[in-house]
Amino acid sequence: MSIQQAADDTILIREDTDGIATLTLNHPAKLNPLSEEMLAALQAQLDGIAGDPRVRAVILRGAGKAFCAGHDLRQMTAARQNPDSGAAYFRELFGTCTRVMTSIRNLPQPVIAQVHGIATAAGCQLVATCDMAVAADDTRFGVNGVNIGLFCSTPMVALSRNIGRKQAFEMLTTGAFIDANRACEVGLINRSAPQDRLQAETIALAQTVAAKLSSAVRIGKRAFYQQMEMGLDDAYAYTGEVMALNMADADTEEGIAAFLEKRDARWENP
Repeated sequence: MSIQQAADDTILIREDTDGIATLTLNHPAKLNPLSEEMLAALQAQLDGIAGDPRVRAVILRGAGKAFCAGHDLRQMTAARQNPDSGAAYFRELFGTCTRVMTSIRNLPQPVIAQVHGIATAAGCQLVATCDMAVAADDTRFGVNGVNIGLFCSTPMVALSRNIGRKQAFEMLTTGAFIDANRACEVGLINRSAPQDRLQAETIALAQTVAAKLSSAVRIGKRAFYQQMEMGLDDAYAYTGEVMALNMADADTEEGIAAFLEKRDARWENP
């Protein structure tokens, strides 16, 4: 399936190949907004992937001209004009978005954003939330809500945990875009690539991750985020316990033996 032309009218398309699940945001006419329907579809797929041991890595991408333009402003405006909606609607909408973002972080498998075109507001939040990101070299990133009087407060959570404080605050208060080179410099993405190499570069990264012992990667992803919230002493105490438990895994023992014996590992549960 080409990223430029989605295979059908499904709002979110999933393809599984060799342990890699690719999720394609598929509403290109509106630049793949995080509408109510898109968020619900994402949550359903993430819930399914979390319990699927066959999936070892996830790629998240967008169909058409852009990765994701953020929330669906037309849908939000319609809700605002509905006298029965009120603030409760928006609390539920942003709560639903938060659940999707935290589900990505809590997913056992690493998630890689494959970004092109633009990633704005909640779309930029989505990039920042993913564990890694590869972008086309002409991609633009922004948290632009301030330009229309809506400060990107929820996108700020992921953004400020990815890049430096002053860089994040500048983006949030000016509404200015940054390009892929700057996004790489400040740590929002891992690397950029020419558009015609973007998919290949992202798949190569996913394949590298998928080739590792999945139990170790799952343990490591959980520990990575847990220790970041701790003080130094607590982080070392926690990760020491994690490594001790990891060492007790029979496949880890086999991996160490294979390394010492200079042979390929014969894992029972790769």
